[in-house]
Amino acid sequence: MRKILVITSAAAVFSAAPALAQAAQQGQQQQQQTAKPTNDPNEIVCQKVEVTGSRIAAKRVCMTRSQWAEQQRTDQMEIERVQTQRGCTKNGC
Repeated sequence: MRKILVITSAAAVFSAAPALAQAAQQGQQQQQQTAKPTNDPNEIVCQKVEVTGSRIAAKRVCMTRSQWAEQQRTDQMEIERVQTQRGCTKNGC
C-alpha cells in the first residue's frame, strides 16, 4: 500500500513540475511587458523640498528627470566651488 502511495505521489510531483515552471515563466514575461522604462528623461518626477527656516514646511517640486539631473549637477558644481574657495576669504586669495 505504501509503495503505491509513494509512486502516485512521485508521479504527481513530476507531472506538475513542468506546469509550474511554465506558469513561473509566463509570470516573468508579464512583469517584463508591464514594466515601463524608468530612465525616460522626459518623465515628470515630483519631490518634496524642505523650506529653509522651517522644520515642518515642505513644498512639492515637479520637473523632468533631465531637469532634476541638471539641477543636481549644478548644485554639485556650486558645492565644489564653495569648498575650494572656502579658505581664500580669510587670507585674501
